[in-house]
Amino acid sequence: MTTTSTYESIAEEVLRGVGGKDNVRSLAHCATRLRFVLVDPSRADKAAVESTSGVITVVEAGGQFQVVIGNTVGHVYEAVVAQGVDGAGGGSTGGPLSRVIDLVTSIFIPFLWTLAAAGLLKALLTVAVKISPGFGATSTYAIWFAAADAVFQFLPILLAVTAAKRFKANQFTAIVIACALVYSATIAVMPGAHGASVTLQAFAQGGGKLTFLGIPVVMANYLSAVVPTILAVYVQSHVERLAERVLPAMVRNFGTPLVTLALVVPASFLAIGPVSTWIGDTLASGVDHLWGLSPWAAGTLLGGLWQVLVVFGLHWAFIPIAFQQLATTGHTDLAGALFAPVLAQAAATFAVFLRTRDRDLKAVAGPAALSGFLAGVTEPAVYGVTLRLKRPFVFACVGGAVGGGIATAGGSAATSFVLPGAITVTSTLNVGSFALQLLGCAIGMVIAFALTLVVGFKDLPAASGTAAGPSDAASDGKTSQDGKAPEGGMASQGRIATLAAPVAGKAVPLAEVPDQVFASGAMGSGLAVIPSEGKVYAPLSGTLVSVMPHAFGIRSDSGVEVLVHIGLNTVELQGRGFTPAVAQGQRVNAGDLLTDVDLQVITDAGYDPITVLIVTDPGAHTAVVPTATGDVQPRRAALDLVG
Repeated sequence: MTTTSTYESIAEEVLRGVGGKDNVRSLAHCATRLRFVLVDPSRADKAAVESTSGVITVVEAGGQFQVVIGNTVGHVYEAVVAQGVDGAGGGSTGGPLSRVIDLVTSIFIPFLWTLAAAGLLKALLTVAVKISPGFGATSTYAIWFAAADAVFQFLPILLAVTAAKRFKANQFTAIVIACALVYSATIAVMPGAHGASVTLQAFAQGGGKLTFLGIPVVMANYLSAVVPTILAVYVQSHVERLAERVLPAMVRNFGTPLVTLALVVPASFLAIGPVSTWIGDTLASGVDHLWGLSPWAAGTLLGGLWQVLVVFGLHWAFIPIAFQQLATTGHTDLAGALFAPVLAQAAATFAVFLRTRDRDLKAVAGPAALSGFLAGVTEPAVYGVTLRLKRPFVFACVGGAVGGGIATAGGSAATSFVLPGAITVTSTLNVGSFALQLLGCAIGMVIAFALTLVVGFKDLPAASGTAAGPSDAASDGKTSQDGKAPEGGMASQGRIATLAAPVAGKAVPLAEVPDQVFASGAMGSGLAVIPSEGKVYAPLSGTLVSVMPHAFGIRSDSGVEVLVHIGLNTVELQGRGFTPAVAQGQRVNAGDLLTDVDLQVITDAGYDPITVLIVTDPGAHTAVVPTATGDVQPRRAALDLVG
């Protein structure tokens, strides 16, 4: 049993590793992690913290130094705070680059999959027109193209919603500001030639003089505008706060948005839009210039480093540049170099799947390779497989560099925003040499796959060839024929103990959870459920050792410890949307209600509601085998503990 002195010891070692309490600007914690914001991140010794007994791993992301502890994080947090550390949370998120990346991720992530889906649809329509040119002239094509292209044309409106959340501004006012920007290019309001009306943008392009109160207006194209929208909402947030302070209470409700719209919309057309558009065009021109000097060298460099940038979250800094290129030229050169490194990472992961003898690693590598190949999502592959083994990650970067250089040597570029993958590579059909793009992807994959399979890697030593699978478990015991967990939720039969699903929904492998700590298995083995309803139940009988609105740690009488974690980063909701039915220290039986969750609150706030069931301590058991697939119901068998 972990004692108070042990928590204090962990706290002392962690504090020493992060550079002492004077180097801690602020500290918060979620269900599994201490989240430090450091004064000087360079003073932290990541290796020393990771080597501390009781620490699972360390993640540096979003300007935070995150120390993954597990179910006992609350006790360690209290021990750290007891030593004089600010436990209020918040504070600065690091240096300028870190802040920019954190800003971009928080604004784009909530609708990233919608962007990716729309980009994929555009890519598929491109293929359809290549196969049947006449299809492009049909109304069916036009309707599907509207579905695919609308999100890019009216991107400012989506950005307004998430930027308003980030800057704590009124979302509806932000949407109106974004609509005003889009309005300038879509609605006819100015007199044009032959008595016809034209848009503000068309009027300016035709030589008309636009002014506001006599001040000349430089009209830019605000369709697909990224930087102007974000800056406009940022200014809006400050105007609103000022208006709230100075306006009388009796007129504040309508006066604040009135003042905000009257000031921010003209300011956007007069200054914010032109200046930010110039900045974006300059960045895009810089990338174009680099590509113009040596496309293959630029592609080789970006292709080789892309997955490294993903590891540190730096790849988000390229998103605004890509959108600016799309807005100004109709294609983005950056994307031409990215398909090879993504597919090379998937190929290296598949080679690990074929070569490893560790069944837990094999269970992670298979789905991760498929996710990278088809969907272009490599985080499960990187964090869960290749980066853990080191060599496969390097081999994939080599393949990405070679493949990226070949693809960009032919001038390949994408005509829409997509997550690079085997299907979305069709977005490069109409720019540059598609043959060289395919050749680059193929060579990159072959290099990564062959090096990983032939040169090899040091397999995970702890469980190589020893982890029991479902076939091993079958000889020792069974669950009931209807799939229900034995009474008590974790009954042992022979060498098998069974845990129940905590929530109704669709079961998915842990490797598919879009969080590196969970997906990599660093916290332990288990599975995840994409919930279809908001009632969460105890997967086994035991004592609640930790209770937060969004996460519950349970320890059984036999020493098995599990974590039920509802949503990703939902600690930021501070309990909103959760109605816990239990308290810490309480004893629960398998199937008892832990909490009611309003899933709509989670998704509306931009968070993923995926629910994770992890065995953080298997007790006397030697392996964790997920048994649930597809649609699952709570209180039905989900995991077997074997041995």
